[in-house]
Amino acid sequence: MARMCIPTTREGIQVSKAILFKTSMKCAGCVAAVTPGLNALKEVGSWKADVSGAEKTLSVEAEETDVPKVVAVLEKAGFKAERVL
Repeated sequence: MARMCIPTTREGIQVSKAILFKTSMKCAGCVAAVTPGLNALKEVGSWKADVSGAEKTLSVEAEETDVPKVVAVLEKAGFKAERVL
C-alpha cells in the first residue's frame, strides 16, 4: 500500500517526504532527549516519535539528503537509528 505525503514548508524550506526510522528509543524520556536536536534541524519540517509499540519508530518530514543529519542527532543523544525503506 502506497503512502501519500502532502508537501509542507517550514521557514520557506519545502520538505516533501516522510522518512521512517527504527530507533532504540524506549520511552518519553528518550524522546525528550532527542527533541532539542531534532527541533534545531532547520531541514526537518516536522517529526513524530512512536515509542508505544513493539517497534520504536521516528517519522521525519525531510529530504533524503538530510537522513545523515537526523541519524547524527539521535546518535549524539545516545540512540541508534536505522532507516526503514
